[in-house]
Amino acid sequence: QVRPVESGGGSVQAGASLRLACVVSERTFRSATVSWFRQAPGKEREFVGGLAWFGNFREQISEVLKGRFTIDRDNASNTVYLQMNSLKPKDTAVYYCATVRSPIRPRVVSNIKLYTDWGQGTQVTGSS
Repeated sequence: QVRPVESGGGSVQAGASLRLACVVSERTFRSATVSWFRQAPGKEREFVGGLAWFGNFREQISEVLKGRFTIDRDNASNTVYLQMNSLKPKDTAVYYCATVRSPIRPRVVSNIKLYTDWGQGTQVTGSS
């Protein structure tokens, strides 16, 4: 299976911003659902945000992250960005980009079991 490629992680001070990038196969980008998940040590992998199918792909952000995190799509470069602002220590986790070659409806976009292709993950650390 084709895996997305992630980049942009790092360690920053609390309050700073990071922008993660997920490059997706050109042939599947237009029809693929692309989402971000994160997993902190000792925790379950959780949904961060994604592009769910609503006639077209639209941003869906986890309620607790809405207002700080946003997702942008660049069709020219087949890239989905996760913009993270005002980072906090509790945001520290490995962030994964996940895709599936079908449009997922908004009500189930956070269902981790629906995704078939996962990136290697990139570490994000928000220090105090």
